[in-house]
Amino acid sequence: MEMKKSWTMVLVAAFFEVFWVMGLKHAYDVWTWLGTVIAIGVSFSLLILSGRKLPVGTVYAVFVGLGTAGTMVAEIVFFAEPIKLAKILLVLLLLIGVIGLKLVTKPEDQKVKGVDR
Repeated sequence: MEMKKSWTMVLVAAFFEVFWVMGLKHAYDVWTWLGTVIAIGVSFSLLILSGRKLPVGTVYAVFVGLGTAGTMVAEIVFFAEPIKLAKILLVLLLLIGVIGLKLVTKPEDQKVKGVDR
């Protein structure tokens, strides 16, 4: 159950990563900058917490991969970013790598060795 909770935190952290990355590009007043700062805080807090129970390298790769894909989709949907086949194929390749990394990380490897938490 603990592993599932930790992976859920990674997913939520990546979700908030999409907001702060878009905020860095599109924020225009105090409120949008405040939202960006809050999204950064939530995203990195959850990332740090999940890294206490899961391998940091795997967590970071999943976080960045999902954040990258989510940001690309959000830019296309909300800001009319042009759709480029090469970009979509490269992000799909990135996601395949992230999913593969998650699949090959054995449950016993997911526990941080030597740390009691």
